[in-house]
Parts: sequence; structure tokens; C-alpha cells
Amino acid sequence: MSGGRISARAAAVSPSATLAVDAKAKALRAQGENVIGFGAGEPDFPTPEPIVEAAAAACRDPRNHRYTPTAGLPELREAVAAKTRRDSGYEVAASQVLVTNGGKQAVAHAFAVLCDPGDEVLVPAPYWTTYPEAIRLAGGVPVPVPTDPSTGFRATVAQLEAARTSRTKVLLFVSPSNPTGAVYPRPEMEAVGRWAAAHGLWVVTDEIYEHLVYGGAEHHSLPVVVPELVDRCVVVNGVAKTYARTGWRVGWLVGPGDVVAAATNLQSHETSNVANVSQRAALAGLTGDLAAVAAMRTAFDRRRLTIHRMLNEIDGIECLLPEGAFYAFPSVAGLLGRAVAGRRPDSSAALAEVAIDAAKVAVVPGEAFGAPGYFRMSYALGDDDLVEGVSRLAALFGAG
Repeated sequence: MSGGRISARAAAVSPSATLAVDAKAKALRAQGENVIGFGAGEPDFPTPEPIVEAAAAACRDPRNHRYTPTAGLPELREAVAAKTRRDSGYEVAASQVLVTNGGKQAVAHAFAVLCDPGDEVLVPAPYWTTYPEAIRLAGGVPVPVPTDPSTGFRATVAQLEAARTSRTKVLLFVSPSNPTGAVYPRPEMEAVGRWAAAHGLWVVTDEIYEHLVYGGAEHHSLPVVVPELVDRCVVVNGVAKTYARTGWRVGWLVGPGDVVAAATNLQSHETSNVANVSQRAALAGLTGDLAAVAAMRTAFDRRRLTIHRMLNEIDGIECLLPEGAFYAFPSVAGLLGRAVAGRRPDSSAALAEVAIDAAKVAVVPGEAFGAPGYFRMSYALGDDDLVEGVSRLAALFGAG
């Protein structure tokens, strides 16, 4: 007997909480409300002009009006390989690159080609909302490995080993982290990588925030730090965060030849090639300089210090200083159960509802990231809006 109208697999997928919060904020703005949104993980800067100009020129070139190779324009795959060598020291060939429709598709493909039904994937928590869903859709079983501020939200080898079973096949490794901003120091990364290699695990590592590190933190690429992982490591990345291009949808997957071939075959049936205009624009970005990235990083660093200071000045909130990406991940546990705007929210999800209803401030509750009791707050918004938004929260939570 057939099941319901919607397949169990699709029905089990949770909607993206970050996009849902962003959509609610935009809907309220459309109604004339002055909403300040800390929800969406996208830079507030425009895409650099040389990239836009390359896209405009590509629109007029008939070559881009037709199908191109599924794995990506040959020159873009070469550019991704060159960029990977330049930025992380990881030596890869163009044949090891698959250009995807954003980083999300790269993540989905990685798990789709690695996981058989029942395979377990270790997922350090807090985690980006899409990871567990992509794993489940691939037939895998996400196994959260909780972390907390005591380790800087970084998973230890002891924690990972405690979660490993005979069914564990993959470790998900993310540095810098969305949602916490955690960055693994090289010794800790090396320890985790050697542990994974010793147990024959695959590693999927997301490097989308590689250029957004601050203070004394440094980004390192896992297959460079632990070369013995190269044949069992898949790196996902993209242009969205580095070049303020979330809407252009260009990401990529880098890995062993058999993995890339399988993912390319999968993509050939799902989406074919990425839009050629976006690919041409990505090529311009990857072959240009990183001046725009440096300017964004300077602004994000300033905002990072501001949001960290202001949040910690609110009684009931504790916030670790983020070292990378553009998110603060404050604990709001001290606010739960208090009277706020005539309510007594007992969860961070309920508290987030109060924030948008009473203060017109949109945040994403920690439940979406496997970490109840926290907010994720993107500081990829203008300085004035950031100060105004946190000030509204301070007034709301201090008012009782």
C-alpha cells in the first residue's frame, strides 16, 4: 500500500530556520515595519563591480546561451584549483573540481555520494541547519556531537571518539564555523584529522568562510594539515561569502577523482551545469584580487567586537568572542523564565518570537542549530543597524 501524498523522505525535511526568519523579517518590512534582521547569513555589501561587469558581458556572449559541461566551465575548474592552491596550499587538479549551484548543492552531493542507508555522520553541534537534512536525504544518520563555550565550541578528539560506532563513516568538520564563529587552531585540527585518518573515516570539510578570520585566528585546510586524509577528504566551498554573491549560486566540491565523478554524474541528472553567466562572474572573482574581501573583513571585524561587547552588557546574556565567519552565538539561558513583554518565554525559540514581535528584531533561535538556549546573530549588517538592533534587545530584556 502506498503512503501519504508526500513521500516520507521529503516530509521529514525541516524547513530552513534561517531562511524562515529572514522571510518573516522581509514580510514585516513589506508591511511598513522597521525590522532589524540578524537572521540571514549573507554579506550586506554589493557584489564587486568587476564581477558584475563580467556577468553583463557574459549575457551578451552566445556561448553562454547553451549547455556547457556539467562539472563546470573548464577555465573555471582550473581557476578553482588555482585558487585552492593559492589560498590554502592544497594541490588539486581541475579534474578534482565540480562546480555546483551554491555551496548547499556541494554539501548535498558530498553526502549523497558517500552515504549508504544507515551510515553515520558525526556532526559537531552547534551546526548549520542544512547539514543534518542533507545527511538524512542521502540516507545517512546524523550523529550530533555537542560542544559548548568551555572548549570554544570546538569538538575534542575525546568527544568524537565517544560518539564513534562501527557504523560511523564520515566526520563533518567546519572551521570557521557557522553558527558559532569557532576557528580550530592548527594543533587541534591536526589531532582531529589524525584521529579520523586512524579510523579510516571520510571527512567532509566546509571552508566557505576561509577568508573571514579575525584577531590571531588563522584558517587552515584539513587535507593540508593532515596529508594522509587527502584520499578520503571532500572540501566544499564557494563564492557566496567571500565575494558577497549569495544570490549568484556558485559553489564547488573538491575531492578524490571517484567522488567527483560520482557527484558530477548525479548533478547531470539533477541540474546539469551551473548557470553560465554566474560561472563567468565567478571566474572573474577567482582570478581577480582580494581587495574587496579585505575591506569586508575589516568591517566584519569591527562589527564583531561591537556586537560581542554590547551583548555581554545585557544582564542574562553571555557571548563568546567569535573568531571567524560573521556570527555571534550568545547564550540567552539567563533570560529564560523571566517576564519579557508580558510573556515568560521558557525557550530560546519562544524568546526569539518575543524579540521580533515586541522589538522588531529578527534572530535565529539555537534550536535550529542543535543548541537550545542560544541565539545566532549575523553581524553582516550595517553598523548603525547592528547597534540599534542590540540596543532594542537590551531595552526589551531589561524592561521586564
